[in-house]
Amino acid sequence: MGVVVYSTKSCPWCVKAKDYLDSLKVSYESIDVGSNRDAAREVVEKTRQQGVPVVKVEDNYIVGFDKGKIQSALQEAGLI
Repeated sequence: MGVVVYSTKSCPWCVKAKDYLDSLKVSYESIDVGSNRDAAREVVEKTRQQGVPVVKVEDNYIVGFDKGKIQSALQEAGLI
């Protein structure tokens, strides 16, 4: 399962979320929901929101760039 970052090319907070994961040396899959409609529908279905970034850690979806929530989810998943 791991970590997935749902983002768009023009989103500065998406860049910050990816930079944060990089700083923690956490590997992740990046999905551009601007060009992948199926992924966009999936993330809206799961979160009931249309904002990005969405960081998925295992089955936990974190909407927006929230360092504390991301870190907690990574710790609970044993990824950091």
